[in-house]
Amino acid sequence: MSQPAKKSAIEYRDQALKRRRRWATVSVVFTLALVCFSYYFYQVFFTANIETKGKPTYVIVHRGDDWQAALKTIDATGVVVDKLSLHFVAKLMKYPEHVKPGRYELKDGFTNRQLINVLKAGIQSPLKLTFTNVRLRRELADKLSTQIDAKPATIDSLLASPSYTRSLGFDTTTVLSMFIPNTYELYWNTSATNLMQRMKKEYEKFWTPARDAEREKLHLTRAQVSTLASIVEAEQQQHADERPRIAGVYLNRLKRGMKLQADPTVVYANRDFTIKRVLNVHLQKDSPYNTYKYAGLPPGPINLPSIASIDAVLKPESNNYLYFCAKEDFSGYHAFATNETEHIANARRYQAALNRAGIK
Repeated sequence: MSQPAKKSAIEYRDQALKRRRRWATVSVVFTLALVCFSYYFYQVFFTANIETKGKPTYVIVHRGDDWQAALKTIDATGVVVDKLSLHFVAKLMKYPEHVKPGRYELKDGFTNRQLINVLKAGIQSPLKLTFTNVRLRRELADKLSTQIDAKPATIDSLLASPSYTRSLGFDTTTVLSMFIPNTYELYWNTSATNLMQRMKKEYEKFWTPARDAEREKLHLTRAQVSTLASIVEAEQQQHADERPRIAGVYLNRLKRGMKLQADPTVVYANRDFTIKRVLNVHLQKDSPYNTYKYAGLPPGPINLPSIASIDAVLKPESNNYLYFCAKEDFSGYHAFATNETEHIANARRYQAALNRAGIK
């Protein structure tokens, strides 16, 4: 039986060279793959993926949203460069298990890693809460609900609750005076009850010892000052410099026990804010807010008066005027009178101007 031929040294050498070449090729391929993966990994985690072009961009993640809904909201802003990589990083960083509701800023230059860290940690961007041009409780509830995570009905129910408003030191007619129009910084996920507590705190800060001292000179409560200020503001919305004079007129009437006869209260009593000219039919409305029918201040404010109007009441002009009406030149200013005869003459001139302008 013949024996197999032994491999020569040259054959062993050739096979060894082939093995080394194969391993070298594998090593090169593996290295290249590793480099490519490392580069992609670096790109998706550490390269900027948010481009806002200098425009402030915010998103709201609502309660109950899952991670896909949250990212869909972010995608919809149009500032994400690579949406696929954002979703990839979100999964790797376990965002699906850590979704937190809130209002977040998508900052220019954010990497995927930075953005997901912000979302996971619930690092919100505060918002500027404002509320102006409010007359009715439901209007306030609607405006507040667009800025915080609370439904209008929830806010309205608190404002309409005798027991809850009492706990704040108000009643359901005066509680609106707790809301001093200003700009307040807070977070979107502020609840309705937390908002009320915040407004109560801001209200107490607003009523400084100096303001309370001025109020006590007038023998008015804080709520009464706000109520009178709301009338002053409704009478003079264009020229704040005239408000102290108007406040002086109403305070003069209150001291004399005269009815305020303020047209804005009649409009409020009728709940028809389209009224441009108060007529006798409007004056017949039986409401505690109708100051043509009832003496003294109405039960509560007819709007949310500005700080300027509140301070106008606290520091009114000292004068002897008892009447005023709009000037016939439609400048937004008023003609003032110390007696009824002068007032009637002023009123007739204004009414004639209205007739000429066809205002009914």
